[in-house]
Amino acid sequence: MKKKQPFSPAGFSYTILKQVCNLIPPHLVNHLAKEYGVQYRNPGLTPWSHVVSLVYAQLTHAVSLNDVCDGLRMNETMLTPIRGATAPAKNTLSHANRERSPLMAEALYWEVMDHLMTQSPYFAKGKVRRGYLRRFNKAIYAMDSTTIKLVAKSMDWAKHRRRKAAAKCHTRLNLQSFLPNCVIIDTAKHHDDTKARELCSGLQAGEIVVFDKAYVDFDHLATLDHEGVFWVCRAKSNMNYRVVETLNTIDNPRVLRDEVIELTTATSYRAYPKRLRRVVALVEVDGEDCELEFLSNHMAWSAWTVAELYRCRWDIEVFFKEIKQTIQLADFLGHNANAVHWQIWTGLLTHLLVRYLACLHSWQHSFTRLFTIVRAVLWRRLHLGELLECYGTAKPPGRLCAAPQQAYLWEFS
Repeated sequence: MKKKQPFSPAGFSYTILKQVCNLIPPHLVNHLAKEYGVQYRNPGLTPWSHVVSLVYAQLTHAVSLNDVCDGLRMNETMLTPIRGATAPAKNTLSHANRERSPLMAEALYWEVMDHLMTQSPYFAKGKVRRGYLRRFNKAIYAMDSTTIKLVAKSMDWAKHRRRKAAAKCHTRLNLQSFLPNCVIIDTAKHHDDTKARELCSGLQAGEIVVFDKAYVDFDHLATLDHEGVFWVCRAKSNMNYRVVETLNTIDNPRVLRDEVIELTTATSYRAYPKRLRRVVALVEVDGEDCELEFLSNHMAWSAWTVAELYRCRWDIEVFFKEIKQTIQLADFLGHNANAVHWQIWTGLLTHLLVRYLACLHSWQHSFTRLFTIVRAVLWRRLHLGELLECYGTAKPPGRLCAAPQQAYLWEFS
């Protein structure tokens, strides 16, 4: 069998970092800098160089300002061709993170996402990857939050508990495209349900949103139902109700109960006077079957469809794993609120760019493997498409057939 030749780097005029940064539209950063007045804050560092520095920090898993600045300064000859970007000094980068408004970073993220979806419409169009849920024509969203740990002694603005500081990233994720439609960065001291209305703003009639019981607010659920939005969530253990009707929508042994209920607590009933759907099913959690209770405002779905919709909510946990572990939103370059917000939004931007590369080059392997490949050759002058084509076509090795007659036992030679 012909042995596969190892990948040999071919000459290319652009570095991998430049190919990644070129996905950001030209002049967009300068336009947003003028809109938010960022160019007047620390004029020694251009807004474009600021963005490139933070993207580089996320791609290389930099743990300090010195790590970022020294790495860029040592490769300045390859940094300058990236639209004239320059290596910042440590104090200059720290001052820019502290003084410049993170609203620009937030606007940049959404503008780049719109640009990439316009450039490649298939990037924004996808299908639910799980079973018969593909038949849904309307968008399906998962809503959840993740806690990002910070340094308690240095971040009084983000105190979460007595000895902890943390920020929260509230996200509404489109399960078809695996792209967020709404992101809210806030401190972790507020309960999740306080952000439920903001996360659900803009949902259209017929669309579906799935969330955990932390977002259950019956007044908000009534608003969603009035707007024609379908929802599925976990039920709280202390919920008081009475069974109005018992349904039998599917003959599935994993569905234990399928009921129509009414709330009996006076406050809850005033907030949501309509009837609800209650489904109890066995769902596999960490390899074991657990009995979970779900609520929905859709009466025509089968009980197993309700359980399957909630199971798809796990995809948002995969999204959080990618931004917290693969992108590593853990080691922050600054302790003030502006610096943390800048890095979180730039981390989300880096995740967006790498995921677009996966879509553009039909990458079939894990996001972690793609990120590792890009990080390993960041300053190399290679064609990214050819590189991913080589490393993205790995196939399972062929089966080894036992051939005892070919064994070489040195002790008996």
